[in-house]
Amino acid sequence: MSQRTAEIVRTTRETDIRLTLNVDGTGVSQVATGVGFLDHMLELFARHGLFDLTVTCKGDTHIDDHHTTEDIGICLGQALDRALGDKAGISRYGHCVLPMDESLVTTAVDLGGRAFWVWNAPMPTAKIGTFDSELVADFWQAVATQARMNLHVLLHYGRNSHHISEAIFKGLARSMRDATEIDPRRIGVASTKGVI
Repeated sequence: MSQRTAEIVRTTRETDIRLTLNVDGTGVSQVATGVGFLDHMLELFARHGLFDLTVTCKGDTHIDDHHTTEDIGICLGQALDRALGDKAGISRYGHCVLPMDESLVTTAVDLGGRAFWVWNAPMPTAKIGTFDSELVADFWQAVATQARMNLHVLLHYGRNSHHISEAIFKGLARSMRDATEIDPRRIGVASTKGVI
Protein backbone atom coordinates (compact mmCIF):
# COMPACT_ATOMS: atom_id res chain seq x y z
CA MET A 1 0.00 0.00 0.00
CA SER A 2 1.33 3.44 -0.90
CA GLN A 3 1.70 5.86 1.96
CA ARG A 4 -1.14 8.29 2.50
CA THR A 5 0.42 11.74 2.53
CA ALA A 6 -0.54 15.35 1.88
CA GLU A 7 1.12 18.75 1.80
CA ILE A 8 -0.80 21.95 2.47
CA VAL A 9 0.53 25.45 1.87
CA ARG A 10 -1.61 28.32 3.13
CA THR A 11 -0.59 31.95 2.82
CA THR A 12 -2.75 34.82 4.02
CA ARG A 13 -2.11 38.31 5.38
CA GLU A 14 -2.11 36.72 8.85
CA THR A 15 -0.17 33.46 8.46
CA ASP A 16 2.21 31.64 6.13
CA ILE A 17 1.99 27.89 6.76
CA ARG A 18 3.49 24.76 5.25
CA LEU A 19 2.25 21.47 6.68
CA THR A 20 2.96 17.89 5.60
CA LEU A 21 1.23 14.82 6.99
CA ASN A 22 1.96 11.12 6.55
CA VAL A 23 -0.92 9.13 8.02
CA ASP A 24 1.16 5.93 7.81
CA GLY A 25 4.12 7.31 9.71
CA THR A 26 5.94 6.43 12.90
CA GLY A 27 5.23 9.54 14.99
CA VAL A 28 8.13 11.72 13.83
CA SER A 29 7.50 15.46 13.92
CA GLN A 30 9.23 18.73 13.17
CA VAL A 31 7.08 21.60 14.38
CA ALA A 32 7.86 25.32 14.47
CA THR A 33 4.67 27.35 14.73
CA GLY A 34 5.97 30.30 16.73
CA VAL A 35 3.60 29.26 19.54
CA GLY A 36 5.41 27.11 22.08
CA PHE A 37 2.38 25.44 23.65
CA LEU A 38 0.93 24.57 20.24
CA ASP A 39 4.29 23.07 19.20
CA HIS A 40 4.14 20.83 22.27
CA MET A 41 0.57 19.71 21.53
CA LEU A 42 1.28 18.97 17.85
CA GLU A 43 4.42 16.99 18.69
CA LEU A 44 2.54 14.75 21.12
CA PHE A 45 -0.37 14.45 18.65
CA ALA A 46 2.05 13.10 16.04
CA ARG A 47 3.77 10.78 18.51
CA HIS A 48 0.61 9.23 19.91
CA GLY A 49 -1.17 8.99 16.55
CA LEU A 50 1.91 7.59 14.78
CA PHE A 51 1.54 10.37 12.21
CA ASP A 52 4.61 11.96 10.63
CA LEU A 53 4.01 15.71 10.78
CA THR A 54 5.97 18.77 9.77
CA VAL A 55 4.65 22.27 10.38
CA THR A 56 6.25 25.65 9.83
CA CYS A 57 4.37 28.87 10.37
CA LYS A 58 5.11 32.56 10.33
CA GLY A 59 2.12 34.22 11.92
CA ASP A 60 1.00 37.51 13.43
CA THR A 61 1.71 36.36 16.98
CA HIS A 62 2.50 39.98 17.88
CA ILE A 63 -1.30 40.35 17.91
CA ASP A 64 -2.06 37.02 19.62
CA ASP A 65 -1.92 33.29 18.90
CA HIS A 66 -5.41 32.99 17.43
CA HIS A 67 -4.74 33.23 13.69
CA THR A 68 -1.74 30.90 13.89
CA THR A 69 -3.58 28.28 15.94
CA GLU A 70 -6.79 28.28 13.91
CA ASP A 71 -5.04 28.36 10.53
CA ILE A 72 -2.82 25.41 11.44
CA GLY A 73 -6.00 23.56 12.45
CA ILE A 74 -7.42 24.36 9.00
CA CYS A 75 -4.28 23.00 7.34
CA LEU A 76 -4.20 19.82 9.46
CA GLY A 77 -7.85 19.10 8.65
CA GLN A 78 -7.25 19.65 4.92
CA ALA A 79 -4.17 17.43 5.00
CA LEU A 80 -6.03 14.62 6.74
CA ASP A 81 -8.91 14.79 4.26
CA ARG A 82 -6.56 14.87 1.26
CA ALA A 83 -4.26 12.10 2.54
CA LEU A 84 -7.18 9.71 3.03
CA GLY A 85 -8.47 10.15 -0.51
CA ASP A 86 -11.71 8.21 -1.08
CA LYS A 87 -11.29 6.59 2.36
CA ALA A 88 -11.63 3.09 0.96
CA GLY A 89 -10.66 0.45 3.51
CA ILE A 90 -10.41 2.71 6.57
CA SER A 91 -12.07 1.80 9.85
CA ARG A 92 -13.77 5.23 9.80
CA TYR A 93 -14.54 5.40 13.55
CA GLY A 94 -12.25 5.83 16.50
CA HIS A 95 -12.58 6.68 20.17
CA CYS A 96 -10.46 6.88 23.27
CA VAL A 97 -10.86 7.42 27.00
CA LEU A 98 -7.60 8.99 28.11
CA PRO A 99 -6.35 9.92 31.59
CA MET A 100 -3.74 12.62 32.11
CA ASP A 101 -2.93 12.86 35.80
CA GLU A 102 -6.08 14.26 37.44
CA SER A 103 -7.90 14.77 34.12
CA LEU A 104 -10.03 12.30 32.19
CA VAL A 105 -11.24 12.93 28.63
CA THR A 106 -13.26 10.94 26.11
CA THR A 107 -12.70 11.65 22.41
CA ALA A 108 -14.53 10.17 19.44
CA VAL A 109 -14.30 10.72 15.68
CA ASP A 110 -16.14 9.66 12.54
CA LEU A 111 -14.35 10.24 9.23
CA GLY A 112 -17.66 9.94 7.42
CA GLY A 113 -17.41 13.03 5.24
CA ARG A 114 -19.69 15.34 7.23
CA ALA A 115 -18.36 18.02 9.54
CA PHE A 116 -19.80 18.14 13.03
CA TRP A 117 -18.12 19.35 16.19
CA VAL A 118 -19.29 18.78 19.77
CA TRP A 119 -17.15 20.25 22.53
CA ASN A 120 -17.82 19.73 26.21
CA ALA A 121 -14.42 20.51 27.69
CA PRO A 122 -14.44 23.75 29.67
CA MET A 123 -10.99 24.95 30.66
CA PRO A 124 -10.58 25.95 34.32
CA THR A 125 -8.15 28.76 33.46
CA ALA A 126 -8.10 31.39 30.70
CA LYS A 127 -4.37 30.93 30.07
CA ILE A 128 -1.88 28.09 29.80
CA GLY A 129 1.30 30.07 30.22
CA THR A 130 0.81 32.80 27.59
CA PHE A 131 -1.51 30.64 25.45
CA ASP A 132 -5.27 31.36 25.49
CA SER A 133 -6.83 28.08 26.58
CA GLU A 134 -9.97 28.72 24.49
CA LEU A 135 -7.80 28.24 21.38
CA VAL A 136 -7.69 24.48 21.99
CA ALA A 137 -11.38 24.35 21.05
CA ASP A 138 -10.88 26.69 18.07
CA PHE A 139 -8.05 24.51 16.76
CA TRP A 140 -10.10 21.31 16.85
CA GLN A 141 -13.19 22.95 15.39
CA ALA A 142 -11.07 24.02 12.41
CA VAL A 143 -9.65 20.48 12.05
CA ALA A 144 -13.13 18.91 12.19
CA THR A 145 -14.58 21.30 9.61
CA GLN A 146 -11.77 20.91 7.08
CA ALA A 147 -11.39 17.14 7.56
CA ARG A 148 -15.17 16.73 7.09
CA MET A 149 -15.34 14.67 10.25
CA ASN A 150 -17.48 14.32 13.35
CA LEU A 151 -15.35 15.20 16.36
CA HIS A 152 -16.61 14.90 19.92
CA VAL A 153 -14.73 15.80 23.09
CA LEU A 154 -16.01 15.26 26.62
CA LEU A 155 -14.08 16.27 29.72
CA HIS A 156 -15.23 14.08 32.60
CA TYR A 157 -13.16 15.99 35.15
CA GLY A 158 -9.89 17.85 35.49
CA ARG A 159 -8.22 20.68 37.37
CA ASN A 160 -5.19 21.65 35.28
CA SER A 161 -5.75 23.24 31.85
CA HIS A 162 -2.42 21.95 30.53
CA HIS A 163 -3.31 18.39 31.52
CA ILE A 164 -6.81 18.70 30.02
CA SER A 165 -5.40 20.01 26.74
CA GLU A 166 -2.81 17.25 26.62
CA ALA A 167 -5.47 14.60 27.26
CA ILE A 168 -7.55 16.03 24.40
CA PHE A 169 -4.67 16.07 21.90
CA LYS A 170 -3.49 12.59 22.90
CA GLY A 171 -7.02 11.20 22.92
CA LEU A 172 -7.77 12.59 19.48
CA ALA A 173 -4.45 11.27 18.19
CA ARG A 174 -5.42 7.77 19.33
CA SER A 175 -8.96 8.16 18.01
CA MET A 176 -7.74 9.31 14.59
CA ARG A 177 -5.12 6.59 14.47
CA ASP A 178 -7.84 3.98 14.95
CA ALA A 179 -10.21 5.66 12.48
CA THR A 180 -7.57 5.93 9.73
CA GLU A 181 -6.32 2.35 10.08
CA ILE A 182 -6.89 0.09 7.10
CA ASP A 183 -9.18 -2.83 7.90
CA PRO A 184 -7.90 -5.76 5.80
CA ARG A 185 -11.38 -7.32 5.67
CA ARG A 186 -13.10 -4.19 4.37
CA ILE A 187 -13.91 -3.91 0.69
CA GLY A 188 -14.55 -0.30 -0.34
CA VAL A 189 -15.77 2.25 2.16
CA ALA A 190 -17.44 1.79 5.54
CA SER A 191 -20.82 3.09 4.39
CA THR A 192 -23.94 1.56 2.90
CA LYS A 193 -24.03 4.58 0.56
CA GLY A 194 -20.96 3.27 -1.23
CA VAL A 195 -19.11 6.56 -0.85
CA ILE A 196 -17.85 8.70 2.03
